[in-house]
Amino acid sequence: MEATSAEPGRPIGLGVAAVASIGAGLIHAAAIGVHAEDVGLARLFIAAAVFQIGWGAVALSHPRRWVGLVGAIGSLVIVGGWFVTRIADLSWIAGLEAHEAPGFADTVCAALGLVAAGGGMFAWLVGDRQIQVPRLALSALAVSALAIPAVVAASSHHHDEAGHTHSAEAADGVVATATDDGHDHVHTDEATVSGAASTETVTPTTVHAHDETAVEPAAATADTSGVTETTAAPHEHTAAVAPVPYDPTQPIDLGGVAGVTPEQQARAENLVAITLIELPQFADPAYAETQGFRSIGDGLTGHEHYINWSYVNDDHVLDPDYPESLVYAVDRASGTKTLVSAMFMLPDSYTLDTAPDIGGALTQWHIHDNLCFAPDANDPTKLRVVGITFGDPPTCTAGTKSTNPNAMIHVWITANPCGPFAALEGVAAGQVKAGEEHLCDSAHGAH
Repeated sequence: MEATSAEPGRPIGLGVAAVASIGAGLIHAAAIGVHAEDVGLARLFIAAAVFQIGWGAVALSHPRRWVGLVGAIGSLVIVGGWFVTRIADLSWIAGLEAHEAPGFADTVCAALGLVAAGGGMFAWLVGDRQIQVPRLALSALAVSALAIPAVVAASSHHHDEAGHTHSAEAADGVVATATDDGHDHVHTDEATVSGAASTETVTPTTVHAHDETAVEPAAATADTSGVTETTAAPHEHTAAVAPVPYDPTQPIDLGGVAGVTPEQQARAENLVAITLIELPQFADPAYAETQGFRSIGDGLTGHEHYINWSYVNDDHVLDPDYPESLVYAVDRASGTKTLVSAMFMLPDSYTLDTAPDIGGALTQWHIHDNLCFAPDANDPTKLRVVGITFGDPPTCTAGTKSTNPNAMIHVWITANPCGPFAALEGVAAGQVKAGEEHLCDSAHGAH
């Protein structure tokens, strides 16, 4: 670097550390607004930005050895926090319930934080030296070259680290906006459900891949066979969103259903979007079997269910990386199996009455309380369907009836005449809450 005047007792490396810290702080500041819906995460960004920018300014204006130590400790804490969020799920912080893969913006931010920590520690260890006061133009230019595109990425809601996106773009049949690292930010929307004796919060893993446009309530005009036709309620400024048929290759729009709030619509769209992204990893049934899935032996119906029984009572709810059941369409002539749907199953502790609300009138949970199961001959820890119950009270001629049927819901990754959450037809449709009819969302179904 070019030198100008001499100044005794100046810590070496503190100026570079200060510039790097300010750059990292600007990236954190850019991410605050677009994560305002996750209050805990936004507060962490605010704290990080205030410290990094503030410390950088102090280090430049009052270069002291102890200032370097403070900056080194604070920067290491922030970088350490970033590292933890890349390997662990922090369920107690909204927005960090699911760990994320490193992306461009957060990686640049972490790298600048490490530079700040290293420079601060070097200044502390080496101490004051008779040095020429450096011009920091070169350092500032290098930091700007990295920080500016990272700021742009963070402020456009990529949260590049895992792509937390609110835009809807179809790419390779998946509705989500690609980020610099090609991975979409997975985070959770909380759905609170009340049980008989307690209220608990279920956090289904989802991704924002839509425009969160408020939907004006619509007035129901007819309700036949579980299908509600709607007309827009009069309003001075806006009207209900016109229903759009569900096409997995197009942006997801589940608007236009009477009584569905914007939050319910967002949760439903998010669940579809992340399922479209993650579920195809199980497209090959042979691969699914290596991951613990086993067929329940219902392929003759045209749809074959593979269940991973170890997932049913785990900590993952509505998570397409850990789907309890996979549904394959079976070509009876060739035997080819095509993955068409996830069937998410709730743990044993839930019932239809305590199942979480996902999308209001858009979504409907069901159970199967009339199936008879028996251990798989090749793996006694897995179960197969061997028949259905008959008589009153219902009994099984073979196998055993489930005493606690799990609530479940489909999410289709292929077009379906009754929309993305439709149950199968006939006996396979299962049972819904008393007083309800099986939902067929023909407004968003495949036409």
